[in-house]
Amino acid sequence: MDATATSLDFERALSRLEEVVARLEKGDLPLEESLAAFEEGMTLSRHCQQRLDAAEQRIEELVAAQAKE
Repeated sequence: MDATATSLDFERALSRLEEVVARLEKGDLPLEESLAAFEEGMTLSRHCQQRLDAAEQRIEELVAAQAKE
């Protein structure tokens, strides 16, 4: 995964992903730029999903710990 993407917090990564998607949706990028943007978008998407998965796991652990009390 791109070091830049992994250094972003979830909100900034999601915002950047939205920017990339908007650029791609315009459809006016040359092929090579489109491919680079797509690759960046995929990296950002994976990063965001990993952050969401980690947050979900933390919530499940907290709920389980609370249930034990």
